[in-house]
Amino acid sequence: MESTTPLSPRQIQSFHEDGYLLGLPPIYTSGEMDRMNSELPQLLALLEPGETAKDIREWHETSLYLHEICFNPKILDLVEGLLGPNFYLWASSFFIKEPRTLETVGWHQDAYYWPMEPQNTVTVWLAFDDVDAVNGAMKLVPGTHKMGLIKHKRSTETDSVLTLELEGGSFKEDEAIQFRLNAGEISIHDDRAVHGSPANPSDRRRAGLTIRYSGTHVKNDMTVNPNFKTYLCRGIDTHKLNPVGAVPTQRFARPAFKAVSVEEAGTDR
Repeated sequence: MESTTPLSPRQIQSFHEDGYLLGLPPIYTSGEMDRMNSELPQLLALLEPGETAKDIREWHETSLYLHEICFNPKILDLVEGLLGPNFYLWASSFFIKEPRTLETVGWHQDAYYWPMEPQNTVTVWLAFDDVDAVNGAMKLVPGTHKMGLIKHKRSTETDSVLTLELEGGSFKEDEAIQFRLNAGEISIHDDRAVHGSPANPSDRRRAGLTIRYSGTHVKNDMTVNPNFKTYLCRGIDTHKLNPVGAVPTQRFARPAFKAVSVEEAGTDR
């Protein structure tokens, strides 16, 4: 698989100023995405009764289908421009909004949920479908990654899949940028950037895979997330702060454990 063009100095500067990147070259062709989408039902078939696609967390540890995506050199080239030469993969999860669903993702900062220090993680969001404002694509408030962590509040009176989310008034919601991606394209955002997504009232599915990468100097609190594993993507890990996972051997398999969700890991700071 060929590498892509590295990020330009201007793109890197834009990421550090705004907290996100769009307009990146496609990672997969339409034909490649058709093949990946044709295989997706085999992954979804491994869900147990009562589970949904959002329970597919860290399945890159056991499914080559996902592991290969996370290690796509086109993605890693772009991430290296932001994290530097030494970084690891540690998380992945599916977000699928079926047509005509009321579920939203409330405004939040990823880093608020994670027991990791220091904050040095980027999230890649790979579109499995064309995503836009009509079918509930993500919105992000530029520059909010510079505000530090903002207090989140827990609430069960919400349509959001997250019950620990930001309160209105703690940021300027009207400044949010609406993301739009074609299938096979990615966005990248900083772990502290405020973002969320609306419901999907359309007749189109909105599916995406999130992939999390961190610099090798970032340490996880194993007392909060005891199943945490890292997969070195580029460079060397001289810090050796975290457990290392084994490369999967099966095309489709689920972990023996249930990964800690963002809400379980999240604390009322």
